[in-house]
Amino acid sequence: MSTKHKTQDWFAEWFDSPYYHILYRHRNDTEAQEFIDNLLNFLQPGKRAKILDLACGKGRHSIYLNEKGFDVTGIDLSAKSIEQAKQFENQKLQFEVHDMRQVYMENHFDLVLNMFTSFGYFEDEKSDERVVESVLKSLKKNGVFVLDFMNSKKIISNLIPKETKTIQGIEFKIERLVESGFIVKKIAFSDKGKEFNYEEKVKILALPDFEKYFINAGLVIKSVFGNYNLNPFDQDHSDRLILLAKKK
Repeated sequence: MSTKHKTQDWFAEWFDSPYYHILYRHRNDTEAQEFIDNLLNFLQPGKRAKILDLACGKGRHSIYLNEKGFDVTGIDLSAKSIEQAKQFENQKLQFEVHDMRQVYMENHFDLVLNMFTSFGYFEDEKSDERVVESVLKSLKKNGVFVLDFMNSKKIISNLIPKETKTIQGIEFKIERLVESGFIVKKIAFSDKGKEFNYEEKVKILALPDFEKYFINAGLVIKSVFGNYNLNPFDQDHSDRLILLAKKK
């Protein structure tokens, strides 16, 4: 018996699947924390700054920011991720199920973060534009949006077409390809007598695409970095495309 999940909103089911968390359980928390430290050192937000973590997953960035003393709200479409994150809630750390295409709270946040390529999931460009517009509306005047995206050009040039990973006794067969303007990852595996097939699709976006989104929304790009140490961006060699933009 095969269970296939290939709806338009692939992320709605895949991110809520326990297998997603199994496959990605080794994500580097130390690297994520060092990135946060570098951002805080660069931005110097006041201790009373209110921060929104957009598409927060299980909240690793939110939790660390809260440990630093900040008032943080994490939102994500995945109910199961938010359920796990909620165990860490306190007076200055809240998590909610929310679609990032919709404004969460208007003119409320000093800093909005969208980390680890949590953008470009949608088939239509209008949805991407709505995300940026919702960020603008969420920010206070002079608030800052930090978007951490993959460097699409480098990813494509180093694409591993096929690989197999065995984690917790599950053999994940992974295929990567470029298709219709997206980098697609097909994930196939079996568990407990059932076969599963999921997809991840992230839009191939480059700096000019984000410049267009931001300018149209009314965000001014102030800095562009190429890695978590905040070194300058180079489209051929940088691992990341990190944008810092300000609300006018």
